[in-house]
Amino acid sequence: MYRTIRTGSPRKSTLLVGLPTGTTRLPKPLVAFDEAHGARIRQAMKSRMFSGKEGDVVVEGDDVLLVGLGDQNTIDLNSIRRLGGRLVRKLHAMDIQALDVQLDLTIPRRIADPESVGQALAEGMVLANWEVDFFDGKASTNEPASGSLSLGASCQEVRGGMRRGIILAESTNESRRLSATPPNICVPSWVAQQARAAARKHGMKCRVISFAEAKRLGMGGLVNVGIGSSNKPCMMILEHKPARPRPGHRLALVGKTMTYDSGGYSLKISNTMKGMKYDMNGGAAVFGAMIAIARLKLPVHVFGVLPCAENLVSGDAYRPDDIITMFNGVTVEVTNTDAEGRLILGDALSWTCRKIKPTAIVDVATLTGGVVVGLGHFCAGLWCEDAPFRNQIEEAAESTGERVWQLPLWEAHRKFMRAQHADLWNSGPNRNAHPIQGAAFLSYFVDDDVPWAHLDIAGVSAVDKRDDLHVVGPTGYGVRLLSELVARTGA
Repeated sequence: MYRTIRTGSPRKSTLLVGLPTGTTRLPKPLVAFDEAHGARIRQAMKSRMFSGKEGDVVVEGDDVLLVGLGDQNTIDLNSIRRLGGRLVRKLHAMDIQALDVQLDLTIPRRIADPESVGQALAEGMVLANWEVDFFDGKASTNEPASGSLSLGASCQEVRGGMRRGIILAESTNESRRLSATPPNICVPSWVAQQARAAARKHGMKCRVISFAEAKRLGMGGLVNVGIGSSNKPCMMILEHKPARPRPGHRLALVGKTMTYDSGGYSLKISNTMKGMKYDMNGGAAVFGAMIAIARLKLPVHVFGVLPCAENLVSGDAYRPDDIITMFNGVTVEVTNTDAEGRLILGDALSWTCRKIKPTAIVDVATLTGGVVVGLGHFCAGLWCEDAPFRNQIEEAAESTGERVWQLPLWEAHRKFMRAQHADLWNSGPNRNAHPIQGAAFLSYFVDDDVPWAHLDIAGVSAVDKRDDLHVVGPTGYGVRLLSELVARTGA
């Protein structure tokens, strides 16, 4: 993998062009490039190794790289991202240090404009170039990162898109870095340090509500979930306030940041505790999105709220049958200490409504196993009863390739969360509509007049098998989706 991938204008570079399947003649936009490179594009087209299928790569000489784009009817931004992901590993293996990107010449504008082509390609490259190598020790057999890759293009729009894509992917990789950090290091106080450092580096403000302050504020959810650990909970608020924000918009992004979840006294059994460091992936997505929003200088006032705790067992830990009072005064009968994420999110959502007074809220969480059963690793679950806001999220998801699927949230679901001995219970008496239970519970902590969306990313926030864009581990799902949503807000 490369140490760095950047845009630039190197004197000598390898030409990157692409053709779809079935291409028999050199397209007119490539004629001049072919002549400048000694007809090596035509030579590459004649290779037995090239048919135009996705995955085809032919190197001709030392300065022409021809790639297959696949069926022209199926080319989209996702296929361009995948191309970038596959390509970056081959480029590194071939020791290519500079690339002249001309893919936009053979991708019709009805599929993607040049800026989008450049962005998608760069996103794929930077996402696939990331490895979990920051804990390699003396016995590691991994090859260290080496060299750098400079991406150039004659088209200004492509260059701009690549710059944006690099920022978005690097911010996603920052999210992945947090998620991949083991729980003996990644405790709430460490996450707070990372938030403060990111704020200083990228021109944001950061406030941290400590455990003691959370107790004074009456955040019964956050306090009780984290009280059993010696690493006490806290809540971080990152703020991006541009000099001239678009009027009428104060967007809040709230992310579940459970640095580790043992299940508490409702202890996770068998080997299901393995991987629970990823229970903070919603908060990590908000963290990465705030970095991207700040680096892109998006003209929207945005807050990132990260309630952060570690759910462990001790003599101080909360128990099933406990009744706790949340920040907004709602009482909750605890039926399952492993339904803890909605408790810290409930406090964060109600605090956000009261103190920030946002015009819209998105919360992101690895909230339920039920959403994995229902939707698998193919998409996140989406709950949003505000149609215009939901449409914006779905459009952003379609653009970034981070798919969502709407699930219902009816009054019957809300009534199902009513408890016998308190206002609500944190988990219903059975697993009926299991992922919807989480959304229904959270709805009690959002003001009725605030457009709100809940994203359950439990099935998409990590992968256990390498793919074109991701190594085994966290995917950073949500960073690009949230950033795109903010970019479209008020535009």
